[in-house]
Amino acid sequence: TESQIQAALQLILKQRTSIVIAHRLSTVKAADRILVLERGRIIEEGSHDSLMARGGHYAALYETYFRHQSLEFLESRRRSAETA
Repeated sequence: TESQIQAALQLILKQRTSIVIAHRLSTVKAADRILVLERGRIIEEGSHDSLMARGGHYAALYETYFRHQSLEFLESRRRSAETA
């Protein structure tokens, strides 16, 4: 599952300098430094918290991604309740 992958990554990358390329924002959320690229250029840089506070491209992507994930979760719970 995704939570197992995240736990494994945290263990493997602990106390190491690493470059992680990811499309899933949950993969980079705990990184010390996040670079946001658009068309091969860095458009934002910072920690998750600082990028969220700026309200730029990263924040918009993050909010859209997790809003979509929440809707999928709620829909799957509704379907499960209907079949139970």
